[in-house]
Amino acid sequence: MTTLRQLRFLVALSETLNFSRAAEVCHVTQSTLSTGLKDLEHALGAQLAERSRHSVVLTPVGLEVARRARSVLADVADIEDFARSAGAFGAGSVRFGAIPTVGPFIMPRALPLIRSAFPALRLYLREELTASLVDGLVAGRLDVAIIALPHDLPAEIAVEPLFRDGYQLTVPRGHPLANRDSVDGHDLEGRDLLLLERGHCLQRHALSSFPDLALTRDETFAATSLPTLVAMVEQGLGLTLLPNVAVAAGVAKGHDVALTDLAGAQPREVVLAYRTTSAQIPLFHELGRLITRAHTLLTMEGESLVPPRRTRRAEEAAPPGRDGQDEATAPPARARTAP
Repeated sequence: MTTLRQLRFLVALSETLNFSRAAEVCHVTQSTLSTGLKDLEHALGAQLAERSRHSVVLTPVGLEVARRARSVLADVADIEDFARSAGAFGAGSVRFGAIPTVGPFIMPRALPLIRSAFPALRLYLREELTASLVDGLVAGRLDVAIIALPHDLPAEIAVEPLFRDGYQLTVPRGHPLANRDSVDGHDLEGRDLLLLERGHCLQRHALSSFPDLALTRDETFAATSLPTLVAMVEQGLGLTLLPNVAVAAGVAKGHDVALTDLAGAQPREVVLAYRTTSAQIPLFHELGRLITRAHTLLTMEGESLVPPRRTRRAEEAAPPGRDGQDEATAPPARARTAP
């Protein structure tokens, strides 16, 4: 008899083509996943995967079964959504994903707002890269996720905007760009940027922040997280672009680096993504509103987390609450140094 658990195993294997990683996705041991897939092959009477010591390849039958399994699992997730939403609004559980360049910085501020608005709601949080989050939404493993655009999305995924997230140029304190009143994309030409490793959408977004320029990344070094990236800059390994949401949350606090707004940089669009068929969409709208509110509060607090390094004349001229202004109207700032 075919079970939903077996179908989840197959979908995970089709996405990873690796038994170990598929087992991690399904939160089971590799032997449990392997046994489940063999049971599925026996139940269907067909070989679904070709196994070797170094690789896994799905057979044509396996590929088609995996495609249909995704649809089945998404339908099951929608049934579960409907059942959960049939009770009191804002009760039940939501499986919530977020990319690592947004989630750790916005969710600590958003969670108290969500708990206050929906005390009966249980959030199960996962931090994954964008591709994995989108696969999780399509397969029904996740209900909703925070991701950043641009990113190619399947037709069954809808998004609603949360906020626009610009960048801060981050350099060692003694760098030639550290004390500039403003920096634009032309100042970055010919300078390789330290960025996150491949797979992080922020790498692609940072390199395309000036669409008319060909920005390049440092091929020698790559970081696994934004705090690591800041530490690499502090050690003089190069310069980078940090998203404003991370700077406002204090990712550079305590590091001997200088930060400057980038004039003319194209921000990334941070959105809430979910299945178009989900019965919980009204709840997701409310969650999105609260996350946007959290971002506003975080932005207002950001000035105290990373205070500006200005001359006295600039301090006197600076309007109060500059960081709370809209990106389109905020004046360029001098370089800032993390305390």
